[in-house]
Amino acid sequence: MPKWEDYKSEARSRGALALELFVVQSTPAGDPAATKAALPDHLAYQAEQERAGKLAFAGPMSDETGEMMEGMGLIVYRAPSFEEARALAEADPMHACGARTFTLRRWLVNEGSMTLSVGLSTNSVALS
Repeated sequence: MPKWEDYKSEARSRGALALELFVVQSTPAGDPAATKAALPDHLAYQAEQERAGKLAFAGPMSDETGEMMEGMGLIVYRAPSFEEARALAEADPMHACGARTFTLRRWLVNEGSMTLSVGLSTNSVALS
């Protein structure tokens, strides 16, 4: 397996976007009451990171069937380094109080598309 930085350089040399983001998979640590208690602070933290330009995406994930809410969440951060992304994840009130645990991975975005529609007169925004 190649080193991460070598692979990122190779991807860029092929003309890929090679946008590095950081993905946090957040999992309940067991006590649903602790998760519920930390939710307001967690949501405020997420909004703060979004305003600061550090939060790209965040939200809950289903179980493997796609039918049930499992409690797992995914957070995608913009950060200049793995260490700074880890600090963001550790400072999340859900993780800081122990209500949830997390894993952190680098993510190299090379392909895909996104559409943003802004309705000026209707004050609407749609992302697809």
